[in-house]
Amino acid sequence: MEFTATEEVRLDGFIAKHDEGLSRTKIQDAIKEGLVSVNGKIVMKPAYKLSPDDVVVFDEESFNKPPEDAVEIDPIDMKFEILYEDDAVIVINKPAGISVHPGHSMDKSEKTILNGVRFLFEERKIPFSPDSVLAHRLDKPTTGCLCVVKNYNSHAALQKQFQDRTIKKSYLAIVAGIPDHKTAIIDAPIGRSLTDRTKMAVVKTSTSRDAKTTYTVVDNTHDTSLLRCDLHTGRTHQIRVHLTSVDHPILGDIAYASVRSDELTEQLKVQNLCLHAENLTFVSPVDNIEHSVEAPLPPAMLDTLSKAELSLTPDQD
Repeated sequence: MEFTATEEVRLDGFIAKHDEGLSRTKIQDAIKEGLVSVNGKIVMKPAYKLSPDDVVVFDEESFNKPPEDAVEIDPIDMKFEILYEDDAVIVINKPAGISVHPGHSMDKSEKTILNGVRFLFEERKIPFSPDSVLAHRLDKPTTGCLCVVKNYNSHAALQKQFQDRTIKKSYLAIVAGIPDHKTAIIDAPIGRSLTDRTKMAVVKTSTSRDAKTTYTVVDNTHDTSLLRCDLHTGRTHQIRVHLTSVDHPILGDIAYASVRSDELTEQLKVQNLCLHAENLTFVSPVDNIEHSVEAPLPPAMLDTLSKAELSLTPDQD
């Protein structure tokens, strides 16, 4: 991310203003680790005084690296379903209810996807570094395609594809209500909620980031719909926030629910967030060929589809 200062201000305060999702402590630690540059030069003093027109560059993903110093990541056999593997990457079918990496507020005994990844790496005798094994993230309740990279060069190659927006990510979501249009684009900026700082929202502030989602109605019946959502950007909680903003919250979403989606969640006995990363299409650094990987739906979401009388292939039924 790149920003230009318009006044004299402390470096850590400037970054905090432009990314309110980061704590001041995390920002200061990242600066001390050399993750921030000013006018092309690394600056490692949080109190460094910026001048007007100074250009500050930092990588938000690097700021949110797993806190490996705080939590020991032991290898655990989590029986991942491996959807694709080559010498550069492994794509797993992420289960529901497991965080991708440790967080500061988590119990240190709670297992994460990184524990399972470390087990896979030790099986394959691959060096494990929590800083560079994840090509991207999925929310704790979200299931489906999650790409893990085996070495630094592969990580850099995948990160570039994400930055260039050449990687295609497609999700399936069961939502409350029936959209007015078969296909629609939600193009609305996302930032921290002005009323609840733990949540994201469609909001236009100086720290909001552009966000774009395309959805297509696969099937609908009664008060629910099955949508296929394609991400053009990758913001925190993007699909969940965008669908809630158009009055079609995802069933099982505790954070972004509406009264109606809560009623449907209870009525259909939904067990988990009905959001699944169905497809991930990327170019492997190994063969420079585009690979399209699909993850089968988890049993809980299939059960909700059945109860809601929704179909993945309505035209064939």
